[in-house]
Amino acid sequence: MLRSLYSGISGMRAFQTKLDVIGNNISNVNTVGYKTSRGMFKEILTQTIAGISAPVEGVRGGVNAKQIGLGISLGSIDTLHTPGSAMTTNVSTDLRVDGDGFFAVRSSEDQEIPYLTRAGNFTLDGNRQLVTSDGMFVQAVGGGNIVLGPEVSSFSIGLDGSINAVSADGTSTPTGLQIGIVKVANPGGLERIGGNMYRYNVNADLAGITVSPANSAEIGTGAIVAGQLEMSNVELTSEFSEMIVSQRGLQSNARIITTSDEVLQEIVNLRR
Repeated sequence: MLRSLYSGISGMRAFQTKLDVIGNNISNVNTVGYKTSRGMFKEILTQTIAGISAPVEGVRGGVNAKQIGLGISLGSIDTLHTPGSAMTTNVSTDLRVDGDGFFAVRSSEDQEIPYLTRAGNFTLDGNRQLVTSDGMFVQAVGGGNIVLGPEVSSFSIGLDGSINAVSADGTSTPTGLQIGIVKVANPGGLERIGGNMYRYNVNADLAGITVSPANSAEIGTGAIVAGQLEMSNVELTSEFSEMIVSQRGLQSNARIITTSDEVLQEIVNLRR
């Protein structure tokens, strides 16, 4: 069989996967805290028809190898953790990380390792606990849930994540509560689990998760900006351009398959 037939098949599979990645990016263009993905290709095995020969001075020159590639495969699907645009909401519980850190959240007290997220659209539940839109508990510095007492009727959140009670005359009183931030050495190693959440693994950071104060220079987590949300970092112009290129690539590989089929048909018809 022709090698080009299998090369075309591998190309169609790879470009189909890339179109899947692009489609997911475009669908999440308005998702809070979403980070765009990028599909990258790599060539698969190469068949060597003839090897190389070394040159001998005054006798013969060197000869390069003769190799035929056998197609491509998906090399990686990278998550690009570039900052998204800021949207001002003026809601006191809407938070944005101005830096590289992540919010830490837990689904229950029994969960040992928290999930990480960049989506800061938090609310206060009926028990005055700071939770995500799915009801997960936002973690304080060092771990633990954030619960505002009934005496705190109004509050403000500082750049370091500290929560201050605001009285009727405008004076602020520290509550002792501070929203924590997690810095990850390799954010691209985090595992997506849906719901704007990431799961920690050892490829993300061998040192483990530490919920630290925000706006800490020695840790580099970034500051917490209240009243704003970080939107998706998807660039529609880039995605549509990549979609056109991927579509043309898929069509070209399909043409390779049909052309290879025509060649095989001619070979079959030689005995007529």
